Amino acid sequence: MPLLRVHQLAKSYGNRRSVYGISFEIEAGQCVALLGPNGAGKTTTLRMLAGLLAPTSGDIRFDGAPAGADIRRLLGYLPQAPAFYGWMSGREYMSFAAKLSGLSSRDADKQAAVMLERVGLGEAARRKISGYSGGMKQRLGLAQALVHRPRLLLLDEPVSALDPIGRREVMELLRDIRKETTVMFSTHVLHDAEEICDDIILLNKGAIAEQGPLSKLRTAYSLPIIRLTVESGAQGWLEQIGAAPFVIEARITGGQASFNVNDLEQARQFVLQEAAGKKIPLLQFEAGSSTLEDLFMKVVGS
Repeated sequence: MPLLRVHQLAKSYGNRRSVYGISFEIEAGQCVALLGPNGAGKTTTLRMLAGLLAPTSGDIRFDGAPAGADIRRLLGYLPQAPAFYGWMSGREYMSFAAKLSGLSSRDADKQAAVMLERVGLGEAARRKISGYSGGMKQRLGLAQALVHRPRLLLLDEPVSALDPIGRREVMELLRDIRKETTVMFSTHVLHDAEEICDDIILLNKGAIAEQGPLSKLRTAYSLPIIRLTVESGAQGWLEQIGAAPFVIEARITGGQASFNVNDLEQARQFVLQEAAGKKIPLLQFEAGSSTLEDLFMKVVGS
């Protein structure tokens, strides 16, 4: 039986519908990425799953429990922009969060210390949160979401506001966390999904545009592709390449282009010979297969 089963979940605000009857399942032990552009319905979906927002219709079933059962004690949730009491120390905040989750005072203090060490904040436990960096606050948010040992961890854009160092720290934590906890996180950073996830659910305009195991989607949508970047003034040449008979689909933006082709070797030879013969100022040439980003852009743009 799936750990989480969502059936025809929808949310409307007056006459405006944010989520259109989505359905999916998550197995225990999976790491699932909820992908989509801004406004696709990712945050609304996660808030409904976390019990913070009542669905307009549809149901959510967790581990066989009846629809509507209070499952919040089994969930960990980190919003996109978590708020903290700056006057508290990290240790005080963690103990507070643990007690709110139902732990006794003794267990709360013990588990707070364990989680702060786990996320690398042991030495900063007694410092005021107001003095924490953005990356430290995000790690503290992860610690509070995990302090009561949830069975499902829900994260809303966990690395979107971080610098490269903070992002790497949080992604390494998630890679470790997913070994023992089922994880679902939203993102529009496709590299993050490819890095640690098993499955993806791609939302567009409140509906599921595509979903399934990442490996199967790669196979299903993988096409030979040529990517080019040229100096300004050579964009017209890109249009000529796009009209070649081996090109299935062309996407040209300024001096950048990607071409799905039916014969990679023919396309490679033709493009390089053309560029050399016409002295086209190439800045980038790449031949390979389409990526998750190509799938994302195709679905979102359709």
